[in-house]
Amino acid sequence: MTRKLFGTDGVRGTANSEPMTPETALRIAMAVGECFHNGAHKHLVVIGKDTRLSGYMLEPALTAGFITMGMDVVLIGPLPTPAIAMLTRSLRADIGVMISASHNPYADNGIKLFGRDGYKLSDELERKIEAIVEKGPSRRAGAAELGRAKRLDDAGGRYIEFVKQSFPKGLRLDGMRVVVDCAHGAAYKVAPTVFWELGAEVFSVGVSPDGMNINRDCGALSPEQMRQEVLARRADIGIALDGDADRLIVVDERGVILDGDQVMALITTSLANAQQLAGGALVATVMSNLGLERYLGEQGIGMHRTAVGDRYVVEKMRATGCNVGGEQSGHIILSDYATTGDGLIAALQVMGRIVETGKRASEVCRLFAPLPQLLRNVRFGEGRPLEAHRVKQAITAGEARLGAAGRLVIRPSGTEPVIRVMAQGEDDALLASVVDDICGAILAASHGTDDSGAAVQAAE
Repeated sequence: MTRKLFGTDGVRGTANSEPMTPETALRIAMAVGECFHNGAHKHLVVIGKDTRLSGYMLEPALTAGFITMGMDVVLIGPLPTPAIAMLTRSLRADIGVMISASHNPYADNGIKLFGRDGYKLSDELERKIEAIVEKGPSRRAGAAELGRAKRLDDAGGRYIEFVKQSFPKGLRLDGMRVVVDCAHGAAYKVAPTVFWELGAEVFSVGVSPDGMNINRDCGALSPEQMRQEVLARRADIGIALDGDADRLIVVDERGVILDGDQVMALITTSLANAQQLAGGALVATVMSNLGLERYLGEQGIGMHRTAVGDRYVVEKMRATGCNVGGEQSGHIILSDYATTGDGLIAALQVMGRIVETGKRASEVCRLFAPLPQLLRNVRFGEGRPLEAHRVKQAITAGEARLGAAGRLVIRPSGTEPVIRVMAQGEDDALLASVVDDICGAILAASHGTDDSGAAVQAAE
């Protein structure tokens, strides 16, 4: 059986442990090199990374693998994931590689792959790569056909100009006070520069990476530091990015945190009002709040739901012709500008709306009241908890109790041994009861009293 490497967002794991070892990175690069070899031309690979210490280990391993297969490599250094997708297209490269574990702690790392069109790879291509990793490539370059590696010194400047082009024409951020939290990650240089060059007064947080502080108590997953800075600086808005800057969380001038659902509501309705909303709908995941769906329905705007993962959002956008999609977590994909989530481009659309209306962020950014939502993570060891009979019964009972006025989403994480139990509805007490029952069933299955073989370790 072929070893499965790819999860919902590339290959990911603890640095220097399988599969995030230099040996496996080398094999992945060689497999990708064989998979994407197409014709006699000199093939080109773009490799970027975030600020994790382990990037220094994985970058040369991947480079060696591609060079072995006769491919030239352009090394970008620390830049956001969307910058690598953009540069892959701009440089007419055959493949783009981002070394990042996104919002995860520094000890993790990952490998994300983009095709020459700047989009993430399909499941079919990932399976093909896994098969080649397993058996090894069928060919290698001869001594005279080896690739070369070089650095692209102006990559940051290219990306900055690309992002600025997405800001509404004729507008500036002059006079706007902006706090930007870069999570000590890939955007620590480019994000403050983008806002400053557009005229804003910028207060930067999380711009001193040391290889181990990425996402630590900062950024999109921990926006409290940024929120406090907004209040202390009397800023007009706060923008928190994650480690590879493909997602964002917004804070208004009052310190209210606004998630990706609110950002999607604002951008979607703004485009609809300007008659620029392609497909007449937003694409979101099963995790987005029911309040968002109801609000859009009141505006005559549709909403398509997908599985969790920005790649599935993008696939649905391409299938339906929609130009806006995203996740509650802050991945916002605007296909008029980019092929993947881009926290900076999304932030500029929000700021543009504030400038256009002349209103405060608190008046512009919160368009609907979210329905109560409860999410709990249940960590497990071996086994398949969701196949347990008592767990299935608890889920069925929970769906019946919530009825048409609520939603229940149960899903395994694609990157860690965790079952996510999420309920939405109008009654907080009912949500808590339903989630408790399901989590309890998962925990009970771990004691060997069911047929799943599950070994649930803890519930968070």
